Amino acid sequence: MVTKNQVKYIQSLSHKKFRDEEAVFVAEGPKVVAELLSMPYMKVKELYGTADWWSFAPQRKTEPGSVEVTDSELERLSFLKTPNQVLAIFYKPDLVVVPGGWQLLLDGIQDPGNLGTIIRIADWFGVEQIVCSEDCADAFNPKVVQSTMASIGRVEIIYTDLVEYVKAHAHRDFLAATLGGTPMKEVKIHGPSSLVIGNESRGIRPELMQHLKHFVTIPRTGAAESLNAAVATGILLSQLKEA
Repeated sequence: MVTKNQVKYIQSLSHKKFRDEEAVFVAEGPKVVAELLSMPYMKVKELYGTADWWSFAPQRKTEPGSVEVTDSELERLSFLKTPNQVLAIFYKPDLVVVPGGWQLLLDGIQDPGNLGTIIRIADWFGVEQIVCSEDCADAFNPKVVQSTMASIGRVEIIYTDLVEYVKAHAHRDFLAATLGGTPMKEVKIHGPSSLVIGNESRGIRPELMQHLKHFVTIPRTGAAESLNAAVATGILLSQLKEA
């Protein structure tokens, strides 16, 4: 049985303010939840599953915060249009990546789906750290979490002033993704670097661009005006990491 207070609490987590206060986030669906539960450093606070889901995870049913719900109750809790067996509230992971590897810098990525997909792409290519401008979408927004397909548990996300960050890390090479840069296959890279991806419509803001020295692009052979930010990130990482 789900109480009104439980529904109210979970729905409040659609707001960044309450997620930050509680240091938690919501994940949904058997695949995402199971993968996050399998990570030893991920701690679950509450777990709401239907009878079908509990039949595959009976060992967790006796844990504090575990509740069996009906399909209709899950609909009241869920942020998805089509709820899928289980909803979990996890504590945010305390990931700390040792500096030195490849990283992404995201400047003003505001679409939750784009950000979630970029986090998933970073995880695919072994990029363990993403540094976001303060106006990027929140990485623990439920839509972002679902788009990451559990990669949110493996990639460290930092929010900061990117201009100050670039100035403070002058020893790194920052590669700005632009329309007028050097074709990526021609770029010579010496050691791990940072790939900078700009806003979906405006690109990298001028005040950050003036502190960047290296510019890369994806050569265009067709007539499309631009690429989706997440698609561009995947293409660039697939080749820049081979350079």
